[in-house]
Amino acid sequence: MQKLVLFYNPVSGHAAFKNKLDWIVEAFQRRGILLILYRTKKEGNEDFAEFLREVKPDGVLAAGGDGTVHECVNLLVKNQIDLPLGIIGSGTSNDFATYLKINEDMEAYFDKIASGSFKRMDIGRVGDKYFINVASAGMMTSIAHEVDRRLKNALGKMAYYLKGLGEIPKFRAVPLVITADGEKHELEAFLFVVINSGVVGSMKNVAKDVAVDDGMLDLLAIKKCGIPKLMAITADLAAGRPVAEKEGVLHLQARTFHIAATESMQSDLDGEPGPLLPLTIETIPQAIAVYC
Repeated sequence: MQKLVLFYNPVSGHAAFKNKLDWIVEAFQRRGILLILYRTKKEGNEDFAEFLREVKPDGVLAAGGDGTVHECVNLLVKNQIDLPLGIIGSGTSNDFATYLKINEDMEAYFDKIASGSFKRMDIGRVGDKYFINVASAGMMTSIAHEVDRRLKNALGKMAYYLKGLGEIPKFRAVPLVITADGEKHELEAFLFVVINSGVVGSMKNVAKDVAVDDGMLDLLAIKKCGIPKLMAITADLAAGRPVAEKEGVLHLQARTFHIAATESMQSDLDGEPGPLLPLTIETIPQAIAVYC
C-alpha cells in the first residue's frame, strides 16, 4: 500500500480546509493509499523532516496556500528529502497550482498522484531560502505582509486589493541595478518579479514562454512611468494579457540574477517575507518532483 503524508495548514482558505479533510482521506483510501496527516504549526515545523524519515512515505501532499507550499518545499530541499510533491490548493492564493492546472479536477489529479505521475521542475534560491514560484520586491510586495490575518481569512484576495488601493498614491520608483547572467541593466522601477511560472499574484499569463523545467527564471520589472501607463499595465495583468514585451516593462531570462537597490528594500518569496536587497537569485534546475 502506498503511503502519502499530508502537510496541511489548518487556517488557510478561510480556515475551511478542515471541512475537506474527510473527503480527501476517503478519496485516497478509495485508491488504496494510506494518508498520514501532519498538521502544521504557525511556527516551528522543523520536525517535519524527521517525521518523514520515520514514516518513509512514497510522497508528500502540501495543502494550503502558496506560503504553505513554500514552507514544504524549503523543508524538503534543505533536508535533502527527494519525494514527489502534490499540491492541494486551499489558501488565499494558489498561483503555482493554478499555473499547473492541477486543481481544476481534483479526482483526476488524485488519479495522477495514485499512478505516481510526476515531473521534475526548477526552483529558485536566495541565500539559504528557496522559492517555487516568485521572488519580488518593490511596490505591492509589502501589502501581503501588512494585511491583517483575520481580514485575510475573512475577505481572501479582496483584502489584498483593498490594501493595494490605499497604497497607490504612495507608489514611487526605485533605482535598481540588475545583472542577468553577467549582463548589467540600470533602471528606475516600481517593482520587479523573478518568476518560475506564468501566474503571479493570481494574475495569469504574465509572460509568454515561461517554463518550470527550462533551467531558467524570468525577470519582469515595471519601469518608472506615469500613473495612467502603470494602471494600463496593471489592467492587462488583471485581464490575463502578457505584459512582458510591453513598453515600460523589462523582461529578462537568466540562470542567475543579482539585484541591488539604492535603498533598503525587503523581498518577498512566494508571498512570505524574504531578505533585504541586494539579492542573488539562482536557478536550481530539476530540483523537485511534482505530481502532475
